[in-house]
Amino acid sequence: MKADEGIIKLLKDINGKPCACGKPHVFDVDNIIVGKGALDRLAEFVKVYNAEKVFVLSDINTYRAAGIKVCGLLDKNEIQYISYVINDPNPEPDESSVGSVIMNFDPSCDLIVGVGSGVINDIGKILSNISGKPYIIAATAPSMDGFASATSSVTLSGLKVSLPSRCADVIIGDTDVLATAPDRMLWAGLGDMLAKYISICEWRISHIVTGEYYCEKVAELVRASLKICVDCADALMRRDDEALRAVFEGLVASGIAMNYAGLSRPASGVEHYFSHIWDMRGCEFGTSVDLHGIQCGVATLISLKLYEQIRKITPDSEKALKSAAEFDYAKWKTVLSEFVGTAAESMFQNEKKEHKYDAKNHESRLEIIIKRWLDILKIMDEELPEYSRIERIFDTVRAPKTPKEIGIDPEIVPLTFKATKDIRAKYVLSMLAWDLGILDEISFDGI
Repeated sequence: MKADEGIIKLLKDINGKPCACGKPHVFDVDNIIVGKGALDRLAEFVKVYNAEKVFVLSDINTYRAAGIKVCGLLDKNEIQYISYVINDPNPEPDESSVGSVIMNFDPSCDLIVGVGSGVINDIGKILSNISGKPYIIAATAPSMDGFASATSSVTLSGLKVSLPSRCADVIIGDTDVLATAPDRMLWAGLGDMLAKYISICEWRISHIVTGEYYCEKVAELVRASLKICVDCADALMRRDDEALRAVFEGLVASGIAMNYAGLSRPASGVEHYFSHIWDMRGCEFGTSVDLHGIQCGVATLISLKLYEQIRKITPDSEKALKSAAEFDYAKWKTVLSEFVGTAAESMFQNEKKEHKYDAKNHESRLEIIIKRWLDILKIMDEELPEYSRIERIFDTVRAPKTPKEIGIDPEIVPLTFKATKDIRAKYVLSMLAWDLGILDEISFDGI
């Protein structure tokens, strides 16, 4: 794997080398090119794959941002192509969009170029996986961390899922293009990165409570990426070239961390599930939704406040066991169905496999939690920043901080939190609160 200078170099300390965690960390991206004028090298990489005909995928906005230039570069180098523009400025990553792209894909094309960021990249990775054709992503905004991940975040049967796909063979981040991204896209990228404070904390806690796999080297890669992004936050909004580069590389490195770990743990936790629940409600009921990263940023602030409460409690075994015994799963299923709609059925299917509410499973987790409570608190102290520190970053870049600012009714936030534990088999803050028997005692005043 080749890369420009920057945080991507840290990947070489892990890639293909033995690790104490016992899991091989191998990443197959051929090139990551970040910097001014990086897109001008597109034809060079098309020729590397001996592609004679290219399928260019974009939406209305990304076509204007960089798709026109991509087609011009292909014309200039006499490379045949078919350009498919999703006729929607804000396409959803769902069955409809994915199906439309697949139906319009020309099998005679031997390489795919995605022009965009979140949705376009997710669909491009799926198309590449299905067709078996190489994939290049020409990013238009440093707005999310999925550029280098081998999964696609999509809405399937109303449920937000991470669908196995494949990562890009070449990732191009032209800072001249990234600089044209609107503020909201930059806020989204920062929000997605700030979420890593929560994700690493919960990964470590889950390692203790459930025995889930954990790798410190991968976690350290994410921490390093996060630090650089935080340090560059102010300059990013000024479209400083080095800040754009650093944040983009940080987002790419986070995606690679997920590949190294073989799961999304290093990059998403309960804050991502807040966003997923809001997306599900938007899909089902037409309620307001915002960019995923912006929602994750708001949810990160919420999560930090909730963790402040958790850190003040003393686990009570008798109370926790009593609460679990009184929990009415049938009643909860009804509440969940009314809250998220058809997506709830997928959650119920997950529980049939996971059995997280089983009394014996709860007792086993609770025993570990009480025994290791000081270790869990230490993890929170080590990984989580003060709320005020992160709030200052939001204030500096003038990003939205509250659910109300992004069109989310504050009244649904408590139920959103409770629902996050049911999305999939990932041990997050809401499940810890349920295990402790304090889920109904969490305060959302001022959120």
